Amino acid sequence: MSRASLEKFKYFMDIQTRWNDNDMYGHVNNAVYYTWFDSLVNNWLIETGVLDPLNSAQIGLVVDTGCQYFAPLSYPQSVRAGLCVAHIGNSSVRYEIGLFKDDDERACAQGHFVHVYVDASSRKPKPFGDKFRTALETLV
Repeated sequence: MSRASLEKFKYFMDIQTRWNDNDMYGHVNNAVYYTWFDSLVNNWLIETGVLDPLNSAQIGLVVDTGCQYFAPLSYPQSVRAGLCVAHIGNSSVRYEIGLFKDDDERACAQGHFVHVYVDASSRKPKPFGDKFRTALETLV
């Protein structure tokens, strides 16, 4: 897979690396990237008004995730995280994420999250409502 460009993404969030993000090799540990992916997706969901983490009747469960690493990130550094949607199903969505440093137009890392949206109580898949689907379509 080739490195994604900044223009692919529709929503952005800036992240400041922290001292404890670096591992003993002097770069951000791979596990930290997944916390950034999760924060980016959930920040968008909350800002858009389709998720209230403590009260929503429908929640997203991660069923697939992956990341490719192209260039290291390290502390202290600001990271620009970009989000778009590659596929919308009846109750699932594939989010794609790019992580960029400085003024670089190509991703240092890129990955995906697939969420299946379920009823918060029963944990059974639940189709998107119109408001949620409309919000997701803005990221395609």
